[in-house]
Amino acid sequence: MEDDNELAEMLVDLFAVEGYSTDHVADGQRGLHLGLTRSYRVIVVDRGLPALDGLDVVVRLRQRAVDARILMLTALGDTADLVDGLDSGADDYLAKPFEVPELLARIRALTRRVTDDADTIPLGTARLDTALRGVRLPGGGFVPLSGREFALIHSLALRPRAVHSRAQLRRVVFDGADSESIVDTYVHYLRRKLGTAVVRTVHGLGYQIGTL
Repeated sequence: MEDDNELAEMLVDLFAVEGYSTDHVADGQRGLHLGLTRSYRVIVVDRGLPALDGLDVVVRLRQRAVDARILMLTALGDTADLVDGLDSGADDYLAKPFEVPELLARIRALTRRVTDDADTIPLGTARLDTALRGVRLPGGGFVPLSGREFALIHSLALRPRAVHSRAQLRRVVFDGADSESIVDTYVHYLRRKLGTAVVRTVHGLGYQIGTL
């Protein structure tokens, strides 16, 4: 998703040479539609998009449990902007102007992560199954999750080292619900189904994915 036509044409040609099949849109609304209706391994999102800002696009994709890897490409390169991009649900963040070899290396790294995941995300000895929307247990059992339970654990598991604030989870997972207590409620549901270790409380900061 890139609204600079000259840069967009360059990227499409560059990705084609590298063997990637691409779709290009120039505004956030159409980009969100494609992200929700088609399957992508990696999505490149410009932050300053017309119709719908790139941050909002990423948040809404994650709210709908879209698990494609997302690279945010933007002219805003301050640390605060980077943090905002990653907190919205992006997997990587590259500021303009950028070097083409670095961009391609980041795309390759994100693509490898998609291949390695193979529709599951590790949770210690268990795995989160993104296709079946549940947790595969070590002994072969399977625990199905509700839509919001899955969206919450998926958001935590995508960035296992990150501590996610209640405000961030309320925005990304629960569509900006009125109260942050909804986050605590669904953490309780996950712990009741999967054990208390599945979500770790980081006092004063928020939550982090645990292990099973």
